[in-house]
Amino acid sequence: MPYQKIKMIYNPIANHGRATSIIPALLSVLEEHGHASWAGTVYPGHAAELARDAAREGCDLVIAIGGDGTVHEVVNGLMQLPAEDRPTLGVIPIGTGNDFSFSIGTPTDPVAALRRALLGTPHPVDIGKITTPDGCIEYFSNAVGIGFDAIVVIHSRSVPVLQGFAVYLIAVLRTLIFNHHPFTLKMETEDSKEERALLMLAICNGQREGGGFNLVPDGQSNDGWLDTVALHRVTRFKLLFRTLVPFLKGTHTNLPHVSMNKIRKLSIQSDIPLIIHADGEIYAGFGSDVRQLDFEILPAALKASCEPRE
Repeated sequence: MPYQKIKMIYNPIANHGRATSIIPALLSVLEEHGHASWAGTVYPGHAAELARDAAREGCDLVIAIGGDGTVHEVVNGLMQLPAEDRPTLGVIPIGTGNDFSFSIGTPTDPVAALRRALLGTPHPVDIGKITTPDGCIEYFSNAVGIGFDAIVVIHSRSVPVLQGFAVYLIAVLRTLIFNHHPFTLKMETEDSKEERALLMLAICNGQREGGGFNLVPDGQSNDGWLDTVALHRVTRFKLLFRTLVPFLKGTHTNLPHVSMNKIRKLSIQSDIPLIIHADGEIYAGFGSDVRQLDFEILPAALKASCEPRE
């Protein structure tokens, strides 16, 4: 085994706690390949603390066991260290969406994912960075969603019976009925400025979000770019019957009410407070007053034990 010191960071409530049953199989794999220390998360932000501490203790591989939210926290913990001190990131996808793990080619089977983490070749992956006007920083591995898709994330938290993509589909329908609220956004990139009335803006480092919405079909997490996907203000009818299925299939790229762009930096300013998710975690929920943010891509900021998609 190429790694000398490994930390497994496990979210026991990932996918509504349904993932606990896979732990014995993971322990069996670890017995074959060597020893690793375990730590379970017990409160929001705990995974970031555990990852940061693991890096400071000299771990050369940190494995996030959970969904995109767990990976998000682990990445934020690792990014607190200088680049040369950041351990390799491994992912075992046992969450609801698992979109980052999809983008980096991680096997969906947890046992196969663990074997890949332990034995796979580390590859560089890009990380996105969010900065507030007062200088607060947060990182994201897969996507930030503003508006419609962020509200979908909020609604998904109250769909406890279903699993996986079905959770997000129900949440989309709820959002369509109750939260069809456009906003006006000023956007400035390296080479353009524009102002649009939008229902959603996604800033993507990966290919998809929501467990199956293929926002950027050709997106790569190691190309040094962020992809923006803007859904312009449209009616509920047009959103449901002419937009939802294309977003699932990845055929929305030529729709007249969808615009896409590749950027390295982006500044936004809204006329109303924004609702935002970062990797499926609520960054700014109902009642927030976030109106202005800066985004940028940090190329090859981490190494992940993965097989990047072509």
